[in-house]
Amino acid sequence: MKEQEQQGYWQETGRWAGYEESFDPHSGVWASSHISYLTFKSLIQLRRTMNTVVTIFDCEEKTLAAIAEKMVGEMVTKKEIRSGDREGVLKSLLQNSGESADPESQTLTDGRDLHRFSVNERKDECDHVEASMVLVGALDFLEKASIVFVRLKEAVALDSALEAPMPVRFVFILIGPSNSDLDYHETGRAMAALMADKVFNQAAFQAKSARDLTDALVDFIDCSIVIPPTEIKNEAMLSSIISFQKKILKDRLQPQDLALRRDSKARRVSILDGPLAEDPLSRTGRPFGGMIRDIKRRYQYYKSDLTDALNAQALAAIIFIYFAALSPAITFGGLLADKVDNMMGVSELLISTSIQGIIFCFVAAQPILVIGFSGPLLVFEEAFFAFCKSQDIEYIVGRVWVGVWLVIIVVIIVAFEGSFLVRYISRFTQEIFSILISIIFIYETFAKLGRIFKAHPLILNYDHVNATLEDPWHPRLEETTIYDNTTGNMTVIVNTVKPPYPNTALLSMCLMLGCFFIAYFLRQFKNGTFLPGNVRRLLGDFGVPIAIFLMIVADYNINDTYTQKLVVPKGLMVSNPAKRGWLINPFGEHQSFPVWLMFASCIPALLVFILIFLESQITTLIISKPERKMVKGSGFHFDLLVLVGMGGLSAIFGVPWLSAATVRSVTHANALTVMSKGTKPKIEKVVEQRVSGIVVALLVGLSILMEPILKLIPMSALFGIFLYMGVTSLNGIQLWDRMLLLLIPKKYHPNEPYATRVSTGRMHLFTVIQVVCLAVLWLVKSSPISLALPFVLILTIPLRMLMTGRLFSKLEMKCLDADDAKVMFEEEPGQDVYCETQMPL
Repeated sequence: MKEQEQQGYWQETGRWAGYEESFDPHSGVWASSHISYLTFKSLIQLRRTMNTVVTIFDCEEKTLAAIAEKMVGEMVTKKEIRSGDREGVLKSLLQNSGESADPESQTLTDGRDLHRFSVNERKDECDHVEASMVLVGALDFLEKASIVFVRLKEAVALDSALEAPMPVRFVFILIGPSNSDLDYHETGRAMAALMADKVFNQAAFQAKSARDLTDALVDFIDCSIVIPPTEIKNEAMLSSIISFQKKILKDRLQPQDLALRRDSKARRVSILDGPLAEDPLSRTGRPFGGMIRDIKRRYQYYKSDLTDALNAQALAAIIFIYFAALSPAITFGGLLADKVDNMMGVSELLISTSIQGIIFCFVAAQPILVIGFSGPLLVFEEAFFAFCKSQDIEYIVGRVWVGVWLVIIVVIIVAFEGSFLVRYISRFTQEIFSILISIIFIYETFAKLGRIFKAHPLILNYDHVNATLEDPWHPRLEETTIYDNTTGNMTVIVNTVKPPYPNTALLSMCLMLGCFFIAYFLRQFKNGTFLPGNVRRLLGDFGVPIAIFLMIVADYNINDTYTQKLVVPKGLMVSNPAKRGWLINPFGEHQSFPVWLMFASCIPALLVFILIFLESQITTLIISKPERKMVKGSGFHFDLLVLVGMGGLSAIFGVPWLSAATVRSVTHANALTVMSKGTKPKIEKVVEQRVSGIVVALLVGLSILMEPILKLIPMSALFGIFLYMGVTSLNGIQLWDRMLLLLIPKKYHPNEPYATRVSTGRMHLFTVIQVVCLAVLWLVKSSPISLALPFVLILTIPLRMLMTGRLFSKLEMKCLDADDAKVMFEEEPGQDVYCETQMPL
């Protein structure tokens, strides 16, 4: 049809009743049924057009006119067609069927016998036939090709829609200008063949999003056979294809149980044999019911948790995860000591990570989790220390009472099965928090470097350094004598002077940037093409310890320049023995601790609980994804109790509390994943056991004996690792990508739902709202009320709920705030485990 007013009609040219039947409009005769043969170009065109498909699931309309009206309305809303073309498209869709020798638009139908499925409302055998209607054609008044897929809630017979009236379940429409590169007829045949495929039809019936349809289409293409453009001299030459196709079909259908039934009331497909997987976040309604269920689910596998560790892959994982856990423990330990005036440091963090890690892996319901210190907890410790210092409160004693309240809070939360609240923590909140932590990491790195330049400025003349001393870099003592003529007394004032040293600032900057770039580019090298994949992954995975080691070597060989080193006490000594010991007096170390503060500590306890809850529960969600094929279950409730309970009790010993470390846990799970062989490896299983976590924690604790080596680490190298963690944490964060899109022209925007299915202005509005929330959190963090940061963060959850349906439609929120992070087990170029989560390191 050239114009909107032009009359046309739909001509039925193909139908599928098990096999394809083609209609010859010239002779008016249907040809005998045959196997469908499709052009590869038609499948590629269909795959490309599905990127912009408008989907309507569970449509309740009962007539063709109502269905067409709804489809056209959605196309206008999604800006697939202009509002001025609405009437023309609607009129074209409702044209009556007819006969024509030269149809410009065609209809392809699919009537399939679904006797393999049992639907509750079926009464007799003839009702077991449903149709899928595929409409394709050229409408030249349209600007571009548009595609719509509709799944009706109830199959209904549509008047004059098909040659033989039968209930229709699916409607597919592809319309557009004739001057496009689309072959509408062949693309329509490809879609009709898809709907005739049992596996795709089942996937379409279960689909909840356009992504599900696209994935099913990709699966169909993967199992299709392409014949090269070679001359086939006789039919016998095609005989080998039959056995090859049987093998493909066997591999495709093997993992699926096609004995499915349709439950129209529940609107889901259920497998007849085997119960549905239990939802670990569902509430039992009984006190501690979720925790008891976690224990029962996991402890039945306790023996196998030990025996399954007798595996070469578990041994390899131990070696790898040891370095993955040790590097951040040393880095965060050094930075923590700097933030809290050495009240806690490397030794406390190593011992805490070791002991709590061993206990956790012995008793936890999900021992694959790796627990450790993290950026959010470092931010909290810094804020709490600053608060205690400003109020003249003993920081290390205040942590004891925070720990007491932590235990009380977690017992209450677990008793009421509060872990279900993790469902309300959307990508909106996670990404704001992640960006904040990344910015803090990056800012603190350069702030530390700035303080080094201030302490050791670049000046023309420096004091001479006595190189004959064992330690020429020690502070110099200056004595000033004041004589009082009246009394005859002499007063001697001793000042400790830390003179600026030459080249200290420049070397510190070189060590920081060198450590960052080596770690960062080794990570990039891991996803490159040089060297075999195993070698690349080895270098990339050990990039951080390699970078630290190289900076130690560089600093050690530059003898004439001073750099600050990591402070590590010898043996099992605490970091600051002058102010604390291994057992903290809860009533005060050097001064009495106020009684009212013992009760007021519940407020910071609630805040640190929020941080541990967010990190640990979201990490458990990521680890427990169905794609990983873990069979022993997880323990949201019990693991939270163990983790927070240990942290609360450990405060009496003056060691840091820990949480589940997201990236380290994902790395541990990936290291234990067994992949199938072949060109497209798939996950076979995960070696679920406790031993690797226990041994790693034990080795981290024994690393305290490495004190002579740890003392050689320059602090500026750790600043480089801090910068590395801040920069790499930005990867995979959709908010960061959308912030960059504010400066990128629309034609260069990525082919992602948040950029293609949402108007650019609406997308930028959503981004600006998140940036404003980020700015508010930064102001709170930088203010005297920085302890309230977690509470302000939680307020973004109701904000997101208020925006849905008011400021943004549900579809827009689904595109902008969907949890669409894809798990990558075999890392591809440019993708790694850092992209799997929006939570910070």
